[in-house]
Amino acid sequence: MFNFNKMFKTALVLVAAAMMLTAVTANAAKFKKEYKMQVTVGPKLYWGMGAAKFAELVKEKTHGQINVKPYFGSALLKGAQLKSSQMVAKGVIDCAMDSTINISPVIPETNIFHLPFFLNDFESMDKVKYGEAGKAIFKAMEKKRLQPLAWAENGFRQLTNSKVLVKKPEDMKGLRIRVVGNPLFIDTFRQLGADPVNMNWGDAVAGFQQGVVDGQENPVGVLIPIQIYQYHKYATMWNYLADPLIIYWNQREWKAFPKEIQDQIMEAAQEAGRFETALSRAGLDGDKSLKILKDEFNYTMEVPDPIAFMESKGMEVHSLTPEELKAFEQATLPVYDKWIKEIGPDVYEKAKADMGR
Repeated sequence: MFNFNKMFKTALVLVAAAMMLTAVTANAAKFKKEYKMQVTVGPKLYWGMGAAKFAELVKEKTHGQINVKPYFGSALLKGAQLKSSQMVAKGVIDCAMDSTINISPVIPETNIFHLPFFLNDFESMDKVKYGEAGKAIFKAMEKKRLQPLAWAENGFRQLTNSKVLVKKPEDMKGLRIRVVGNPLFIDTFRQLGADPVNMNWGDAVAGFQQGVVDGQENPVGVLIPIQIYQYHKYATMWNYLADPLIIYWNQREWKAFPKEIQDQIMEAAQEAGRFETALSRAGLDGDKSLKILKDEFNYTMEVPDPIAFMESKGMEVHSLTPEELKAFEQATLPVYDKWIKEIGPDVYEKAKADMGR
């Protein structure tokens, strides 16, 4: 027997599906085939894994309408990673997952994370990122035609070297340490009596092998993949400064997106940021980040205890005691006199208030 109601309902479903497909197809025509994403590191580092996760989530949440392609190793900039924020602001590059170190020449407020021994644990870092200081940084980015989406993390930077187990500022005297090009880093190591050397990573490795450079500073999420134990015997876990990441987009392009697309990309950024932050902290905050990775992302860390792993490779690892940490804090205070002015006293006071100081 002919069932008109059933046939009518089926027709409605087919019409609705066709309309949805037409709408998606029409919207897709408004968007680029590919949105280029600048990523400083390679795909195997946690930072690179976070960028890949962001691209994957954007495609999923926008139903394939927005396709982000990460370009690893600063390929879009031919290695000139410090130009990332300028190129995104101009629209030459669509978006980036970038370090506060790299954007600090354009957004000096981000150097709040790089003041030596200013924030020394994950709780303090989170309070600053998600507090008033973090909001001020995002506002500063917006003034530079950048649309910040979410925080991620490269981690606290630790010291390794081939000469001495550093426990006190005096141990730093004369050590040639490879550092990134940020002047604040250079000032900090000079203040500690070391000889900071700015060089790219390829040159640094050659320097380690030839004995021209004694050490370097990087988060454990970098130290393990680059097999730092091949070059250095000593590691000091001192959390001397933080290296947060920010996922951001060209502001003009962002504002042209429909609200629904903005919400979907924002959700993807925040989820990718949480994933990447957990990767960077895994094994360093008890089992908190390990649990986030397992329960929320079905991901198991290959190296769940980075300190034990470095020790298993023959490294001698020392975590500063509160008394030892205090000595480094006192030794680097003169750096603050110059750099609080550069960062902005207002941001500095906001960060202190965020941490309850």
